Amino acid sequence: MAGFTAAHLVPESILTLRKGYSLEKLGQDVLAGITVGIVALPLAMAFAIASGVTPDRGIFTAIVAGVFISLFGGSRYQIGGPTGAFVVILFNIIQKHGYDGLVVCVLMAGVLLILMGFCRLGTLIKYIPYPVTTGFTAGIAVLIFSGQVKDFLGMQGADLPPDFLGKWSYYLGHLDQIDFGTLGVSAIALAVIILVRRFIPRIPAPIVGVVAASCLALLLGAGAETIGDRFGGIPDHMPALSFPDVSLAQMRLLFPDALAIALLAGIESLLSCAVADGMTGEQHNSDMELVAQGVANLGAVAFGGIAATGAIARTATNIKAGAYSPVAGIVHSLTLLCFILLLSDMASYIALGSLAAVLMVVAWDMSEVQKFIRLMHAPKTDIFVLLLTFAVTVMVDLTTAVLTGVVLAAMLFMRRMSEATEVLPVRSEKGENFYSGEYMGKEIQSYEIDGPFFFGVASRFRSTMNAMQQQPKVYILRMDHVPFVDSTGMFALETFISQCRRGGSIVLISGVRENVLERMRNLGVLDSVGAGNVFAEYEDSLRYAFELVWEG
Repeated sequence: MAGFTAAHLVPESILTLRKGYSLEKLGQDVLAGITVGIVALPLAMAFAIASGVTPDRGIFTAIVAGVFISLFGGSRYQIGGPTGAFVVILFNIIQKHGYDGLVVCVLMAGVLLILMGFCRLGTLIKYIPYPVTTGFTAGIAVLIFSGQVKDFLGMQGADLPPDFLGKWSYYLGHLDQIDFGTLGVSAIALAVIILVRRFIPRIPAPIVGVVAASCLALLLGAGAETIGDRFGGIPDHMPALSFPDVSLAQMRLLFPDALAIALLAGIESLLSCAVADGMTGEQHNSDMELVAQGVANLGAVAFGGIAATGAIARTATNIKAGAYSPVAGIVHSLTLLCFILLLSDMASYIALGSLAAVLMVVAWDMSEVQKFIRLMHAPKTDIFVLLLTFAVTVMVDLTTAVLTGVVLAAMLFMRRMSEATEVLPVRSEKGENFYSGEYMGKEIQSYEIDGPFFFGVASRFRSTMNAMQQQPKVYILRMDHVPFVDSTGMFALETFISQCRRGGSIVLISGVRENVLERMRNLGVLDSVGAGNVFAEYEDSLRYAFELVWEG
């Protein structure tokens, strides 16, 4: 049960502070935390609105999840909160099951993330192929952009259709509803964000764009819809701790969505950690990070929030701002809390079109167009996986896309692992085929299995063995380079031994590693081959094969 040990689960906050902490380092963390808090404020509200909830729920999420991820996470620099990766799936859940249904989903996802961390699955999540993550990230970007067009153009009227094609059909059919005052405010916000990012990158572009556009709208009386108009403003306090009633039937119904949230949170957070490692040279603890993400999601929805994960852009901002430890992430949450307590009235004047502009920029960043285009020159299997994941994300839904991506990742892994394993005639050290001498080839045949012998290889092994035209008196299977055999491989091996026995041939096995030998013993395969027919060295098995031929 070594996989379930918690000995490796030590939060980075503890490890970092054990190395020593000073007022100078505290100053670095405070400055970085305030900077990231300012950056996170418009993003938290925008992601919440795009997810189908009120903007305050995004801020609650950033505050609570930010604290938990910093306290318990496996990275020194990770900043947690609501992100664009969740927008589409959360919106769909809320449309179908309401906010209480979303809470149940996120609670289950939190538990799944904690279990994944305890079971040491952090490393496995990082092995999801690049075409899969690129495909559904680009798909999410397209959906986020599509969902913001209505607020960007100031269209009023019926709710948007939930599907991608339905949205664009609505836009094209209601061009007469464009409010040019709102469009002007949105365009100003977008222009300011782009210009600030280009010429003054150290200044938080989203907050500058939102403030500039909202102030101009207020001064010029543009009539653009604001947070106050649609949502009635932001409360000046945190909500009380609460949980919804949960039934077993509801959990069964929502489990696929919960699994998709857990996988997305795991992938996004570990990608963010990897980016932080690349920028700093540090090494994060993947399993501890998954546990922290689980705790953070449980805490976020307990205080009226939504799903959360590590935020790549905010984590990078944290590093660039000079953060030293996870204390910066806690300061980021406290900065947002101060906004709730002291400045929440100001949020009522924020133009929704400016937040739509923020999310359009986020969507562009998420799309990674250049990487997507570059992958179009990859092997055909990678292109297929990329386009299929992208298409399922855009045209079906994100839950199906995530599950499809995981299945495709497993299939790609199995295919490439099976291609890496070879079943070949044994060759001498000089590189010559070992079919030499009076008996080799006719009475004795030697084959080597090179690589993991699992179900992806088993059928190829059977085909190779069955293709032999003449059955010799002795087969030698050399397994020096077989690190692992699964039950399907064992069954294929046992079937081969039985076929040989019926045809009057003897099978000898050499070079079996101890773990493989133990598995052969446990599954009864060792009884089939016979303990006396298993040899530690290939030369010993070859010598014994000649003895059998001579005796025959």
